[in-house]
Amino acid sequence: MLQSLYLNLGQHDFVSDAEKALLAGAMSFERAFPPGQDLVSAGSRPTYSTLILEGLAARYKVLEDGGRQFTSLQVPGDFVDLHAFLLKIMDHGIMALSPCRVIFAEHARLHVITEQAPHLTRLLWLNTLVDGAIHREWIVAMGRRSKTAHLAHLICELFVRLQVVKRTNGMSFELPLSQAELADVLGLSVVHMNRVIGALRKVGVVSWANHVVTILNWGRLQEIAEFDPTYLSMVREPR
Repeated sequence: MLQSLYLNLGQHDFVSDAEKALLAGAMSFERAFPPGQDLVSAGSRPTYSTLILEGLAARYKVLEDGGRQFTSLQVPGDFVDLHAFLLKIMDHGIMALSPCRVIFAEHARLHVITEQAPHLTRLLWLNTLVDGAIHREWIVAMGRRSKTAHLAHLICELFVRLQVVKRTNGMSFELPLSQAELADVLGLSVVHMNRVIGALRKVGVVSWANHVVTILNWGRLQEIAEFDPTYLSMVREPR
């Protein structure tokens, strides 16, 4: 059940059976969420942290005029709100973009882990640091990359992250987003979003049909995106 979490943490450093048992013991109950429903709502004070088992979710902020901006995408194996363990109040929401199945880790049990398992605590801390690194890359993409390069970078990032948790099929992966939702990721109109997707198709680096993205030329896609996966901290070494 927690295999995606073990794979996610294990890409950074070895996770022992005892540490896996501690993580499993911190979990309480599962829940399913339909697309469009909040896994965690802005302004809430969760007493648990939410781990995605299946599905795709997004962090988002809503402006006073109703405009919405996604600030990251969350995949299986991600704790979407581990930082709420210390911050207490959520300053943003996390919404299901596809049918999601999640499991909750009680903060009281996470507190025990921080006292009893320093190595596992460091791995969970690293998990939140990688979230911060992803946000920095998204800021750079939003502010300085062309929209075509921005979309190429997003595809590269998702492919690498989904590959870690074994959710890819060769060079293909599911991206169950509507063009309107994808436009909320890139900060575009739906019309402009369609043109950006068309630009990547035109240069022959991806095909995109029925919510499945297939990378046709990984090297060229990386060049367009200027994608360097260093920010994902995927080198396995002692932490």
